[in-house]
Amino acid sequence: MKELAGRLTALDPDAGAAVRVIAYFDRLAESRAGVEALVRGAAVLSGCPARLVDPERRVHVRVQPDGTRQDTETPPNPTWPSARLSPNGPAILWLERGGTERGEGTGEEAGVDGGVAEQGGAEPGGIVAEDAGAAPSRVDAEQAGADTEDTGPAPSRVDAEQAVDAPSVAIAEHAAATPSQVVAGQAGAATGTVFAEPAALALSVVDAVILERAAVALRLVLDRTRGRAPADDPALVETLLDATAPEQARLYAARRLGLDAMAPARVLAPQNNRPRVVPAGTEGAPHGDPGVVESRPAPPDARFPAGRLGVGPAVPVLELPRSWAAARTALRFTAEGTSQDPGPRVVYADELGGIALLADLVVPGAEPPPDARALETAAATTPWLLATLHAVASTVSLRAAAAGINVHHSTLQDRLTHAEHLLGWPVRTPQGRLRLQLALAMRHLARP
Repeated sequence: MKELAGRLTALDPDAGAAVRVIAYFDRLAESRAGVEALVRGAAVLSGCPARLVDPERRVHVRVQPDGTRQDTETPPNPTWPSARLSPNGPAILWLERGGTERGEGTGEEAGVDGGVAEQGGAEPGGIVAEDAGAAPSRVDAEQAGADTEDTGPAPSRVDAEQAVDAPSVAIAEHAAATPSQVVAGQAGAATGTVFAEPAALALSVVDAVILERAAVALRLVLDRTRGRAPADDPALVETLLDATAPEQARLYAARRLGLDAMAPARVLAPQNNRPRVVPAGTEGAPHGDPGVVESRPAPPDARFPAGRLGVGPAVPVLELPRSWAAARTALRFTAEGTSQDPGPRVVYADELGGIALLADLVVPGAEPPPDARALETAAATTPWLLATLHAVASTVSLRAAAAGINVHHSTLQDRLTHAEHLLGWPVRTPQGRLRLQLALAMRHLARP
């Protein structure tokens, strides 16, 4: 690798520097370096402050280019180069290059005792060759050759003998040069994908490699040390929801999924998708927000699949198999929310009460009960029937039902007269309205 880096440097300084970055982070990974050491490597190699922000794990690490840690409460500038640790995940590694806070990590502050180039034409933080005749972006092959196992703070001095032993050897970029650039990727791309906002400066090859390699290494370290796996890891979720699995196995799966064994959680059952387990009260909260137990959870947000969804009750972690069973039952009561299949797309099991017992009586795909068959027969010849009857069954008055489907009150009365004739029972009496509600519920339950 050292010989390859030296040869590449002679041909293309950016390519040579990129190879040394890869080798450096590989060595850190092999030595099982920690989070701070990896962020420090990114800061010193890039010559600007680097910060890791992971709101889910509550990890905030910021390191200056001289290797010292200096955390801050100031939010990252979206124009800074950055890379997500996992696709669509909240954890992001930032390089504070450009933007309003760039002055915090420039050469004037970080270049104490050497190690940050301030020669004309070099990017702040770049290491330039001592030879005045060399191109500002060139790193001498002899400087690039040594190996290192150092995972601690970066040295404050870089000279011809030590340059590659320290993480700071990797980078030297000419500010006026036009090396090949890495354009922004999408936020949902693969792990370690580097991206930048439209207003951000163009990203150099070396910065892109630093972000990509550091993000991959940080994700592995955080998953290993912070006991967290992807929130939808199918094997762990399956173990957690398996009532026959040993208790210790389910507790281990819960810890790996980032769940607090002492806090309640609930299961979400999407239609035609894998179950999700979330802390109680966070169904509608954005990534990283602390959850609170609520009597009625907020609606699921865009993190969860669109369409029909059953939500299980909040229970202790070891009782999640019960929440999973209740969520599947709640899913059977959901509807598409269209005129031909009116009803709620999201149903909470703990709001069903005794009506959930109907699920044990109506077998999916079997012959529907007589009242459900009557509804289907009537709806086949009357397109407005199902939406009208759902409005009557789910509102407090006929006037509210008429407003809900945007018809005049007298029009609704005419429709109900016709519907009662088709169904064979009144729907405007208390008993008839209850029968209608049960018929609508059984119609959903009878679906295959």
